[in-house]
Amino acid sequence: MASVTPLRPPPHDDLAIARAHLRRLYDVARGHKRALVLTHDNPDPDSMASALALAFLLERGAGVRAQVAYGGIIGRAENRALVRVLKLAAVPLSRVDIGAFDLFGLVDTQPSIGNHSLPPGLHVDLVIDHHPPRVQSQAAAFHDVGGEFGATSTILASYVRAAGLRPPRALATALFYGIKSDTRDLHREFVGADVDNYLWLFPFADKAALASIEHPELPSEYFAAYHSAYEKARLYGHAVVVDLGELYAPDLVAEIAERMLSLEGMKWSLALGTYGGQLFLSVRTSDRRMNAGRLVRRLMDGRPGGSAGGHGAMAGARLPLPKAGARRLSAAVVRDFLRAFDVGRKKGVKLVP
Repeated sequence: MASVTPLRPPPHDDLAIARAHLRRLYDVARGHKRALVLTHDNPDPDSMASALALAFLLERGAGVRAQVAYGGIIGRAENRALVRVLKLAAVPLSRVDIGAFDLFGLVDTQPSIGNHSLPPGLHVDLVIDHHPPRVQSQAAAFHDVGGEFGATSTILASYVRAAGLRPPRALATALFYGIKSDTRDLHREFVGADVDNYLWLFPFADKAALASIEHPELPSEYFAAYHSAYEKARLYGHAVVVDLGELYAPDLVAEIAERMLSLEGMKWSLALGTYGGQLFLSVRTSDRRMNAGRLVRRLMDGRPGGSAGGHGAMAGARLPLPKAGARRLSAAVVRDFLRAFDVGRKKGVKLVP
């Protein structure tokens, strides 16, 4: 691994502080019988690993049985491989009897963001997330949100360390990959705590499993989607936009936005597409003077039913499709995105002539 320098000192990577958080977590959890830990919809590795770590801590430290669940689908090949290879105990929320639980937690998301499937009106007891804090999260009996961490897995790994527990191999592998994927292998928005926990987890991780997760077999739809993405990509100065149309998996927008940012000369990328009656969009930036999360929240302003989340370098959102269909909504989102760069009505240049 190449030498790395954190962007700034970590705000609370001290294990003494992690122990204080852990004590509060256990104080809230003790006395309950069953916990439901929910990821954000269409979970990525960071969200899945964090949820599994919280369930592990609740069971081992507070004596509370815990179930991890998710809304949407696990679509990206690497994410499916993570669950399959490590045999992770996570189930679709549609298979869960909500009434069987008396403790509810959210990880890598927050109550007001709207990118999770917890039923409306159900009170959340535990919220752990590395994204910017939302006011509604403070209503949870236990909340650890915000900070400069590159991944929520970093927060949960520090809790496992504070508990003096050695993580099972599958959990260590998932947490390691959660940090690795969300920080692009410690090359994007990371702090000292991310590096510290990444290195702590590595000896416990299953290296063969990691190789299988990072290099999975890919469906033919994946290659067709990338072929279409390259043909549809339009360049607007330092920004690239790809309207993917109908998607076979919603998390494909994040992967393609990430890939397009690697194009020479690009500082911003936007990928968007439709799935299950919703428009999904993902933004990436390499310009540290800008903030992708703020831009995406601006794009959602005045658009009912939308949800958005993110931070400096990466952000995403989803919107319900209007009766008029996706084309008009997609065009409006692209127009507003380009206006942020004073591009206006200029016609984009095709990436592939």
